[in-house]
Order: sequence, then structure tokens, then C-alpha cells
Amino acid sequence: MALDEQAFKAFQERFINAFRNIPDFPKPGIQFKDLTTVLKDKAVFAETVDVLTEMYKDKNINKIVGIESRGFIFGAALAYKLDAGLILVRKPGKLPAETIKEEYELEYGTDALEIHVDGIEKGDRVLIHDDLLATGGTAEATCKLIERLGGEIAGVCFLTELGFLNGRAKLSKYDVKALATF
Repeated sequence: MALDEQAFKAFQERFINAFRNIPDFPKPGIQFKDLTTVLKDKAVFAETVDVLTEMYKDKNINKIVGIESRGFIFGAALAYKLDAGLILVRKPGKLPAETIKEEYELEYGTDALEIHVDGIEKGDRVLIHDDLLATGGTAEATCKLIERLGGEIAGVCFLTELGFLNGRAKLSKYDVKALATF
């Protein structure tokens, strides 16, 4: 399935139209893009997996890292399609074996993510996947975890991006892609 620009734009329109908009969620003034309607539409779900696969099939990726929790959904499908392992990055205390942790800044405070120490090996070519690029904090922390374990980041991909938050700036040294920008 080779994608030219016209085919990608047609997919992108179907993809964007599959989202349900929920005003004032989780708080007033927010226009929430609900991913569950993309997931329940089997044609759009399958096409999204196929498009992501096409984007990365020639990158020699051997590990997909899914960021908690919606990054697990398409991350698992991508791992299957790209014949790669799936590694989970989660909030502290959620992974059962030995982990390393990376803290990152929030608007008011800090948070952290963890990965199993045996999840990434030196030289692994890693694709990071999450549903949304907002401020870039979680993706940046994930990149740091992978690099600390010796992995090479082949790309960072998102379903959607909130462009006005400028999260790409934190990821400027990586190949970052999003299927749609809001």
C-alpha cells in the first residue's frame, strides 16, 4: 500500500472525521477529540494501522515502545505488522520487573515514566508511539529512557498533535510524525 500525497490526504480526512468532538471535557474550554470512535470504526482503525505501517516499514525497526495507555493500542498493532517487539512505558509502580525512571516537568509539578531495564537492548531501533503530541513531555521522557538503555530512536509517531502547544520543539532532534494536527 504505497501512499502518495493525494491518498494520504483522503485517508487523513476519513481519520479526522472519525473522531468524536466532546466540548468542555475534561474541563470548560477544552474540545476533546475522542479516539474511541476511531477504534470502533473497523475500516478507519484498519486503515490507520496500514498507513502507520507504510510510514515505517523500511526503517528496520525491531522494537515499538507504546506510551501509557492509549499508545498501547496502535503500538501493539504496529508491532505485529512490523514484526517487532512491543515495550510498554508506564507510570511508576505499574511494571512488575526492574525498571528505570525518568521524571518530566508538568505545568504545576513533575511526573515520571518507567520502562523495564530489559525492554531495550543496545542497538535496538525503536519507534515510539502515542496517541497525542501535546507539550511533548511524555515523549521526551520516553526518548531519554530508550537512549539510557542504548536504544536508537528511529522515529516518534502520534495519531494526533495539538500544534498550538508546540510539543515538537522538545523532540526537535527526532523524526516526529503525526497523522493529523488540531
